[in-house]
Amino acid sequence: MLQLENLREGEEIKLVIKRHWIIYVMLWVYTVLWVVVIFTFYFIMWFTAVSSLLNILFLLVFLLFLYVSWLDHELDMYIITNNRIVWVDQTAFLNRTVSECNLWQVQEVNSTTKGFFANMLNYGTLLIHTAWTNTTMQMDFSPNAMQQARKILNIVDSYEKEE
Repeated sequence: MLQLENLREGEEIKLVIKRHWIIYVMLWVYTVLWVVVIFTFYFIMWFTAVSSLLNILFLLVFLLFLYVSWLDHELDMYIITNNRIVWVDQTAFLNRTVSECNLWQVQEVNSTTKGFFANMLNYGTLLIHTAWTNTTMQMDFSPNAMQQARKILNIVDSYEKEE
C-alpha cells in the first residue's frame, strides 16, 4: 500500500488511482516499431560502421524516450484520503506538479470513456473539478473511470456527512 509522508492526524488513505495497464502495451508497441525501424535502417545501410554507430545512437535516444514516457505515466496518480485529494502529475522528466485540495472543495467528479478500446478495456478520463484556482484535475487512461468517479463521490459524501 502507498504511504503518504505528510498525513494529518486521523487521516487515512481511502483510494489510490494510477493509470491503466494499456499504457504499458502502448509503450511496448512503440518499442517494437522502433526496433523494426532501426533494423530496417541497419540493413539498408549494408552493415557499415556509420550505420552501426547511428543505430546505437538512435537506440540510446529511443531508450531514453521510452524510460521518460514510462516514468511520466507511472508516477501520475490520485491519492484520496478521508480529508483531501492529492494529485501527482509527472509533466516531464524532472518536472512534477503536486496539487492538493480538501474534500469540501470538490464540486464535481466526471468520467468519460471514448472509443472502442476504451470501452472494451474499461479505461477513460477522470476529471475532478474543484473550487480553487486550478479548477480541473484530469487523468487520462484512468482504469474503471466511471467506478472510480463514483468511489470519489462516495468519499466526498461521507466527508460532508461527518462535517
